[in-house]
Amino acid sequence: MSAASETALGLKESRSPQARLLRAVVHAIVLVVFAGPLLALLVSAFNHVSDPTQLSVVPSSPTLDNFAVAVDHGVLKYLLNSFFVVGFGLLLQVVVSTLASYALARKRFPFMTIVFVAILATLMLPEEILAIPLSLILSDLPVLHINLIGTLAGIIVPVGAWAFSILVMTEFMRDVPRELEEAARIDGAGELRIFAQIILPMCRPALGVIGVFGFTMIWDQYLLPMLVAGDSSTYTLPLALRTLRIDPMVTPGVVMAASLLALLPSVIVFLFFQRSFVHGLSSGALKG
Repeated sequence: MSAASETALGLKESRSPQARLLRAVVHAIVLVVFAGPLLALLVSAFNHVSDPTQLSVVPSSPTLDNFAVAVDHGVLKYLLNSFFVVGFGLLLQVVVSTLASYALARKRFPFMTIVFVAILATLMLPEEILAIPLSLILSDLPVLHINLIGTLAGIIVPVGAWAFSILVMTEFMRDVPRELEEAARIDGAGELRIFAQIILPMCRPALGVIGVFGFTMIWDQYLLPMLVAGDSSTYTLPLALRTLRIDPMVTPGVVMAASLLALLPSVIVFLFFQRSFVHGLSSGALKG
């Protein structure tokens, strides 16, 4: 029996005991590096932890007191604020992204390339650079002259347009055969019907991708809520974690419990839309 096999790259993969031991060690190191912090977070959330240096991956004294204390500090209220922001923010983002992508992918208008490049350029700007201009705009919204500082709407409006989502949807919409659109026009379909019944259904994989990424992006926002929130009534959960961490009366176990609550929604959303997400990524890779 051969002690080696060919890999996908045509290289020889050794099956000797030494090679297997080396692979096992490498896999164990990777597992510890990536899964260790998550396991420590999970275990510490259910343990009595008074010192950050005592975090462990082995349960010692399981308890739900950390979650009870976190709830007493208003974590559920901050969690509801986060769900409110991510719900309306993601809905707005999907609507804006699909409409903008439809115009960029299926229409022709002056300076279209400049508009597309300008949208992509926003991906290269750090949030810190946009902080001051954004706070000035939100304090006096153009045309409407409304002050959104200190409101949850001030967190929702800026995340309503994201260049990444527009880019993904635009590339998918460009691959929709124009013959389908032309046939629909011959049958008397209007612009809105073509968009809703032909273009969007063929972009379902892309909708799954921008849904997962958009949810994670909005849920993890920290700088934007910090700029907009006037008091604790408009705090989202990521921002509230900072106040818990610097509170001398709050133990690390309580912070870990709140952090676990902040982590779970992203994990659940990914698991729920996993098939659509993977399908969208694989479709994009095949088209590329």
